[in-house]
Amino acid sequence: MAPRLDFSGWWAKDKRKGTPVVVTMENPNYSVLEIDGPDTEAFPSMDKGRDKNAKQFTWVLLLKAHYAVGCIASVAAVLWALPRVVKRRLVFRRAAATQSDEPDKGHLMLRFIRGFLLFSLVALAFELVAYLNGWHFQKPDLRLPESLHIPEATEIHGWMHSAYLSWLSFRADYIAYPIQLLSYMCIILFVIQSADRLILCLGCFWIKFKKIKPRVESDPFNSDDGSEYMYPMVLVQIPMCNEREVYEQSISAACQIDWPKDRLLIQVLDDSDDETIQLLISTEVSKWSQRGVNIVYRHRLVRTGYKAGNLKSAMSCEYVRDYEFVAIFDADFQPNPDFLKLTIPHFKGNPELGLVQARWSFVNKNENLLTRLQNINLCFHFEVEQQVNGVFWNFFGFNGTAGVWRIKALEDSGGWLERTTVEDMDIAVRAHLHGWKFIFLNDVKVLCEVPESYEAYRKQQHRWHSGPMHLFRLCLPAIITSKISIWKKANLILLFFLLRKLILPFYSFTLFCVILPLTMFVPEAELPVWVICYVPVIMSFLNILPALRSFPFVVPYLLFENTMSVTKFNAMVSGLFKLGSSYEWVVTKKAGRSSESDLLTAAEREAKIVSLPLFHKGASESELSELNRLKEQHEKAPSPARKANKIYKKELALSLLLLTAAARSLLSAQGIHFYFLLFQGMSFLLVGLDLIGEQMS
Repeated sequence: MAPRLDFSGWWAKDKRKGTPVVVTMENPNYSVLEIDGPDTEAFPSMDKGRDKNAKQFTWVLLLKAHYAVGCIASVAAVLWALPRVVKRRLVFRRAAATQSDEPDKGHLMLRFIRGFLLFSLVALAFELVAYLNGWHFQKPDLRLPESLHIPEATEIHGWMHSAYLSWLSFRADYIAYPIQLLSYMCIILFVIQSADRLILCLGCFWIKFKKIKPRVESDPFNSDDGSEYMYPMVLVQIPMCNEREVYEQSISAACQIDWPKDRLLIQVLDDSDDETIQLLISTEVSKWSQRGVNIVYRHRLVRTGYKAGNLKSAMSCEYVRDYEFVAIFDADFQPNPDFLKLTIPHFKGNPELGLVQARWSFVNKNENLLTRLQNINLCFHFEVEQQVNGVFWNFFGFNGTAGVWRIKALEDSGGWLERTTVEDMDIAVRAHLHGWKFIFLNDVKVLCEVPESYEAYRKQQHRWHSGPMHLFRLCLPAIITSKISIWKKANLILLFFLLRKLILPFYSFTLFCVILPLTMFVPEAELPVWVICYVPVIMSFLNILPALRSFPFVVPYLLFENTMSVTKFNAMVSGLFKLGSSYEWVVTKKAGRSSESDLLTAAEREAKIVSLPLFHKGASESELSELNRLKEQHEKAPSPARKANKIYKKELALSLLLLTAAARSLLSAQGIHFYFLLFQGMSFLLVGLDLIGEQMS
């Protein structure tokens, strides 16, 4: 028998607990209410736990206070150490040789910044005196400068008060309007460039969503019909110049590429002017040649044309005619053994394909703050810019390394030219104008290094931003008269060169380093908050998406990019107007790091295979005697003086300018402007004192 579920009796029970309270209201408009008192079981007495809760609350307060004191102590320690660092940098300025630039390089820009700084200091002193004397008035309307209240003669107190009033009228009538026009122009360029960045990100999301990437239809190495794959003849070139730290690992990685030995030739193109490094590299080549690797060593006596001249000289060899493809690796690049098997098959059945570009991967991306910020930039460049342009336009700038060229495409485009310092971009543009297509392989990565010191990174960025503008001057007539479609011409001229190479450094420097601090002293011309805060933060978030692990560095990345706008703007101007530093090539310093486990294993295996007797057996007596002589000279030579960090005058002057503008913004109670100028000024100060990258003893 099923149980009877009858809750009527339970529902009818009237449990009344507590003390009833009758409230009688004298006002006849109110009714009489009966309110039950609190249930003693439901609400137990809090007297017993009151002491315990008070103790817990006290401990929480103590912990929070301890955390706050720790944070304040850390900030105080940093601020306390900063003057000592500044003093040390200034005291040892001569030993550090201050700045690597020659006196005439960037001299005009430094004069401009110094003049701007002097003006800001005078204006700040003037505004401070006016503030202390109560001479401040409401901010005049830019459209109606007549609305500015000019006191009567009886209200003017002294000549300084009269001068201040004249300054107010002058800046409202003559200074504010030109600054506002320039700011509007920069804001328009800023919005266009931000829209371009957003479209690139949407294109990258579309590629990820649709899983679009270059594919090989079938495995060429495992054919179903039983036919063997015909391995094409491949030439591997390793250009280098005084690469003492990295020559061994680059040659070792290239010699271990999985490809038939009779179909592969490795050229080590050494432009070193140090005899010791020349002998070390030639000895390393001889060692791998004894193992059966088809490798040759080439050294030029006349080093003209930098890297382009080195590659051009190597391609002029007669035996190069027998080869169909050429893979190029810089001295710090370490390709995996399967690199050619992942890239060469894309050329099969695609005769219009001229270049296959692989992505870079960095072994030292977590070395310091500078390498982390570079990793954010380069990840966006590869995964977004190059991948999107490769998919939708079949064109992007060749990175100069980690790529495979069809030799016929190089010859059809005119070969390597020595006219600029960006020979990789030069050959890519000319090949694109001749109808050759490019593909980018985002999943094929080659290990390399990023500069660990600010000095090396600064010189690299100067070359990367002056070279494209120099090339634009030379290539513009060829682009206009070429036979490619009008859309490809527009992409080359408007997007590739103007927007991403010229407009970006121009508005970054002008808007955030010139106009923004200037508006603090000319408040009639102001920048909207969304230009200073919202849009840059959104763009920084978009830039950091390909490297999500670097998300905690989004604010330093935003500040550092604005800081680097000085170097990029200076380089862009020198390249555009063909100034002295536009054709300057400085080899980027490498540290020779290979932190990947597979490379360490390979190095240990190599050390076991190669023994000293085998090395002596393959080397001639003259080479051994010369090597021993150089070793003895190296041991007897005095140790060189340690390199010291440098001081960068333009960055220091801009830091003082922005900090002065931040102090001026306090008088106007402009919150977001103050914080932006304060942190941006501190960023310039750290970079100017060379505190962001590798620190020298």
